Amino acid sequence: MTDIFSLRDDSPVSEAPVSIEEFLGNSNATAVRIEVGEDARQLLPNLDRIAMVEISFPAFTDGRGYSAARVLREAGYDGELRAQGDVLLDQIRYMHRCGFDSFAPEKPLKADQVDAVLKRFDAVYQGTVDGQNPVWNLRHGN
Repeated sequence: MTDIFSLRDDSPVSEAPVSIEEFLGNSNATAVRIEVGEDARQLLPNLDRIAMVEISFPAFTDGRGYSAARVLREAGYDGELRAQGDVLLDQIRYMHRCGFDSFAPEKPLKADQVDAVLKRFDAVYQGTVDGQNPVWNLRHGN
C-alpha cells in the first residue's frame, strides 16, 4: 500500500477506487479511478456522489492527468482528487494548481519538501483552478 500524502483538512478516502466503467454501471462506489486516456467528462453527471477520484500517472512524462483534474475541478468537483503513480516532488505544485489535493506516489514524499515546493514561487503565469491571479493580469491592475 502506498502512503497517501494529503493537502486536505479531512482524512484521505480509504475506499478502493473502481474503474469508470464499473462506476457508471450502477456501482455504489464513491471512489473512482481514471486510467491514462480515459475521459474524465464521463463522470460529470455524477460528481455529487463521488468522494474521491484517483488519476493514474504511470509515467511522470504523461501529462494527461493534469487535464483530467482541471476538467473535474472546473465542473465543480470538490472531493478528494488524488494523483497516483509516478508522481515526482517537482510536479506537486503544478498538480496542486490543477486541482490535486492528495497524492499516492510510488516513492514517499516528505512534508517539509512538499511545503517548500508549494511556497517556492509567489507569482504564476497561467490561470488555473487554484484562484491565483496570474502576473500578467496583475500588471494591468486586475
